[in-house]
Amino acid sequence: MILSGLITAAYMLVFKQRATYGRYGKDAILNWLAVPARLAWFIQEAPSLLIPLLVLLFDPVVKTNYVNLSIILMFAGHYFHRTMIYPFLIKGGKPTPFHLMFLGIVFCIWNGYIQGFYHTLYADYPSGYMTRFTSILGILLFFIGMFINCHSDHILRNLRKPGETGYKIPKGGMFEYVSGANFLGEIIEWFGYALYAQTWPAVAFAVFTISNIGPRALHHHQWYLQKFDDYPKTRRALIPFLL
Repeated sequence: MILSGLITAAYMLVFKQRATYGRYGKDAILNWLAVPARLAWFIQEAPSLLIPLLVLLFDPVVKTNYVNLSIILMFAGHYFHRTMIYPFLIKGGKPTPFHLMFLGIVFCIWNGYIQGFYHTLYADYPSGYMTRFTSILGILLFFIGMFINCHSDHILRNLRKPGETGYKIPKGGMFEYVSGANFLGEIIEWFGYALYAQTWPAVAFAVFTISNIGPRALHHHQWYLQKFDDYPKTRRALIPFLL
């Protein structure tokens, strides 16, 4: 997973390849073979919700191990929002190319299996683990990142008034500092998850997330600068004041 994430980042940055959905959907090779945005999000994200829940349902041991249980619930909680809430809040989203939805399904099965089963069967934590500084910091970062991510998505959904079309400059929240505020939130979220879990699967997911959506933030920033002459010059792509 780490290797595939790094290869993906290198491909997107070196060859300036953009994920062909949303504003870049016209670049998709099979543009005609697309799935409605709500349905695509629901289908592709569902495995990362269902697999951990099945683990909890059929493994009685993890129910009494609060650290392992909390890790799985953090992961499943994110994907509950992504599967059961986020898709139904989308307002007129552009269709998702089928190949991207398929890749999303494959990744969510892969990642849901790794996170669910590893943190049930193999991860072992000592007593008092949840009160460690790194554990508390990881949990705080996870929920701060989730809030930034959800709040930024809310801002993006409400940029246009009813009947309006076209793109607008997002304002408010972390968008005052970076163009990819929603991406920044998700990166912070999974960095906190990895800091709390301190396992290779959690670290691998955090690295993959940064490698996958970090370049998207850079592409979005470049797109905004080209699209809008009045785009805020002090706003960065992903890291406030730096990048």
